Amino acid sequence: MAEKNNNAGPVHWADFTADRIIKQIGDKESYVLASGITPSGVVHFGNFRETITVDFVARALRKRGKKVRFIFSWDDYDTFRKVPLNMPKQDELKKYLYQPIVDTPDPYGEHESYASHQEKAYEAQVKKVGVEVEPIYQAHQYRAGTYKEGIKKALENRDVIASILNEHRTTPLAADWQPVSVYCEKCNTDHDIKNIKFASDAITYDCSACGHSGSEDLNDTSRVKLPWRIDWPMRWAFEKVDFEPGGKDHSSQGGSFSTAKEIVKAVYDWQAPVYLQYDFVSIKGAGGKMSSSTGNIITVNDVLKVYEPEMVRWIFASYKSNVDFSVSFDLDVIKTYEDYDRQERLVYGLEQGNEKKVNMAKRVYEISQINSDDVIPSEMPFQPSFRHLCNILQINDGEIAKAREAYASEIKNERDERRFNERSERALFWLENYAPEDFKFQINKGTPEIKPDEKQGQYLTGLKELLGAEWDNIATDKDLHEKMYELLHKIELEPKEVFPMMYNILISREKGPKLAGFIRTIGKERVISLLP
Repeated sequence: MAEKNNNAGPVHWADFTADRIIKQIGDKESYVLASGITPSGVVHFGNFRETITVDFVARALRKRGKKVRFIFSWDDYDTFRKVPLNMPKQDELKKYLYQPIVDTPDPYGEHESYASHQEKAYEAQVKKVGVEVEPIYQAHQYRAGTYKEGIKKALENRDVIASILNEHRTTPLAADWQPVSVYCEKCNTDHDIKNIKFASDAITYDCSACGHSGSEDLNDTSRVKLPWRIDWPMRWAFEKVDFEPGGKDHSSQGGSFSTAKEIVKAVYDWQAPVYLQYDFVSIKGAGGKMSSSTGNIITVNDVLKVYEPEMVRWIFASYKSNVDFSVSFDLDVIKTYEDYDRQERLVYGLEQGNEKKVNMAKRVYEISQINSDDVIPSEMPFQPSFRHLCNILQINDGEIAKAREAYASEIKNERDERRFNERSERALFWLENYAPEDFKFQINKGTPEIKPDEKQGQYLTGLKELLGAEWDNIATDKDLHEKMYELLHKIELEPKEVFPMMYNILISREKGPKLAGFIRTIGKERVISLLP
């Protein structure tokens, strides 16, 4: 039985980060943690690293008795700048370029907007892996006037902001630059707005795209927005954010975090949140960095088709946040499952390791649970080997209910049942979509045409008699293996003269799973029926 890892000191980076937040921000009852994404296309698995990073830290703070508000900003008031290649109705979507993403229609006709389609899909996906967020839809915030004071402060401190940004630019901002963007009231686009001026709470502008000249009152406008480098620090101050991570593309000197850190202090009289850099995640074999705009993406749902929910969390929890890594869809999937099962056995004391290794395994396993309380099952869940399960499923023609019969005595409770079904579904999906061809097989329905020589014929006859007479006395794969070799030696044959023929009889291939275990798994009657 596993004990919850309460007595050990902090061992995981999420715990060290939680302690750093408390030390730097001060010991408070409640903390605000933030993350966010622009729903410009399908939200991919690479984006998920930021979300899960915040979730781990949130859980670490809650473990310390703190309340946590995990806000997730959907930057759906950003401009729709490019139609992703994997979207339907390309020509229709192009009509909405340079308008707010929130005003772009859903090409699938399922949600109220293009933005909403991406938002709802991602929110549903992260929930499957135990991540609960408080979504904030920025289009609603801007259009409701929530940020009008923050916008005014930016405009009133235009020179301060320009000075901060110019320190990190090779070309200074234009003399007439203003720290806002405007959506034209006639064509609803922002990409060709000129001559923005601010005076007496009014913004005037000229739209070169449609020729309109307009004016917006900052007290009631819904068309003025802060650009990203100013919007980010403004929202830190507004939401009183205590922690927010960022990718390494935001983390360099002069990057968006370092300038936001200066702006939030100089303009909004607030401190930057505790920051943690995270690195990129890739999919082994997918090629290149994931990108919503190019359509080169893998989603959380795609990964969940191969890995169980707890395993998705465990993969991320197993790496430090600033280490890049790949998630495998190829043959390494088997190794990933084996590594996970090995760590699970460490947690429950069924495999030995030093104290440091065991404590880390327990903490990683704890925050890998999909329940937000990090509750570890009192008994170790049933562990069907992924490799063996693939064989069992293929032997049973992909029928999960039939395959379950092989594990019936090991499935003890509802958690075991869920593990078996989830792992079986993923094994079948992996076999169909990613497994190497030589890993796949199908048991023959009838005996294939083969022409054994005299000695091979003697072996097949002897094996048929052996299985018929001795089956009930064969307790292990090793027992059958030894008896098969005794028969080989008796007839004076080498394994290479018989085993490829046996695989051909069973699965019409030259090789396959270890033969003795394979025969025992297929079953006496089925094997004997195939032997000539």
